[in-house]
Amino acid sequence: MRTVGVEEELLLVDPETGDPKALSAVVLARAARCETNPEEPSVFQKELHNQMVEFATRPHERMGDLAADIVAIRAEAAQHAREAGCTVAALATSPLAVSPSVSIGHRYKWMAEQYGIATREQIVCGCHVHVSVGSDEEGVAVLDRIRPWLPTLMALSANSPFWQGRETGYNSYRRRVWLRWPSAGPTELFGSAEGYHRRVSDMVATGTILDEKMVYFDARLSARYPTVEVRVADVCLHAETAALVATLVRGLVETAARAWEAGEPPLVHSVSLLRLADWRAAHSGLMGELVHPVTMRNAPAQAVVGALLEYVKDALSDSGDLERARASCAGLLLHGNGARVQREVFERTGSLREVVASCVRHTQA
Repeated sequence: MRTVGVEEELLLVDPETGDPKALSAVVLARAARCETNPEEPSVFQKELHNQMVEFATRPHERMGDLAADIVAIRAEAAQHAREAGCTVAALATSPLAVSPSVSIGHRYKWMAEQYGIATREQIVCGCHVHVSVGSDEEGVAVLDRIRPWLPTLMALSANSPFWQGRETGYNSYRRRVWLRWPSAGPTELFGSAEGYHRRVSDMVATGTILDEKMVYFDARLSARYPTVEVRVADVCLHAETAALVATLVRGLVETAARAWEAGEPPLVHSVSLLRLADWRAAHSGLMGELVHPVTMRNAPAQAVVGALLEYVKDALSDSGDLERARASCAGLLLHGNGARVQREVFERTGSLREVVASCVRHTQA
C-alpha cells in the first residue's frame, strides 16, 4: 500500500489578542531540546516567515494512524508554543492585520530581494500531501492524470476567508496570494519523466527561480523523497479534514497510476481552463458551484465532490478508506469547512479576534 505523509504550516498567534507573533525561532529551539533522537530529522521546521512553523508527519499506510499523528504533532506544537509565549492556529491566512517578518537565511533573503512585496506578504499556511510512487515515470504519469481533480481538494480544505482584517469574498484567499509566485499553479501535460525534468531545468535556467525546490507546481515530484507532492490545500482547521485530503490524494495517485498502467490517456484540459477551475474553487469553496473536472462546466459542489469520490472509489475501497472518506465529505458538505466556521464565528460575534480564538480551539481539539 502506498504510504502517505502530511506537512502542515501553522500560524503562531498571541493567546490573548490573536495577533500573529514572530516567535518561530523560540518555538523551534524548544522543540529541538525535546528531540529524543538527534540522528533523525526534526518534525518541526522553520518557514518563510517568523510568524509560522511547519511540521511533517511520518509516512503512514493506515489513514487512522496518519490522523492520530497529525493530532499528536499539533498538540506538541501547541505545547512548544505555550512555552514560548504564543499558541498555534491552523489558519491559512491571518484574519487580523499582520506585518510579516522574513526568516533569516540565504534562501529567504534571495526570495525577499527577488520578489519584493510578494515575499513580504506571503504569510499563508498550506497543507502538502506526499504519496509514495515507484519511479519518476510513474510519478509524472500521476501528475498528468490528477490535474483536473486538484481544485476540488482545495475547495474541501478552504480555510482563509479573511485577509489583513477584511472579508475577502473568497473561501481560500490563501490560494490567490500563493499564485503570486512565478512558478505556482496548474501545469501542462509533461508526457514523461524526461519531459518533467527538462521543464524544471528550463525554469531554473531562466534565473527566475533559485532551484528545483522553488518549482511550486500544484503537484510535483518531491526533490527529497520518492513521492508525488500535492500542494493545493489550505492548512485545514480540523485534523480530520487534513486526513481526508490525504486520503483523497492517495486515492487519486493510486487511481491515476492504475490508469497509466492500463494505457488510459490523461484528460487534456488546457491550463487556461484549469486556472478557471482553480479560481472557482478558491472563490466558492463548498458554498456554491465548482467546475466539474471532467466536463469543465459549472456544477454544484456536492456533485463535484461526489464525482471525485466516484473516481477514486475502487482505490479507496481497496485501502479500506471508502466509507470514512464518504462520511467525512458528507460532514464537510453539511457543516462546512474552515472558511464556513470562521465566517459563522464572525457573524455571531462581529470580532475577528474571536475568530482566531475559536480557530485556536479547533486546531487543538
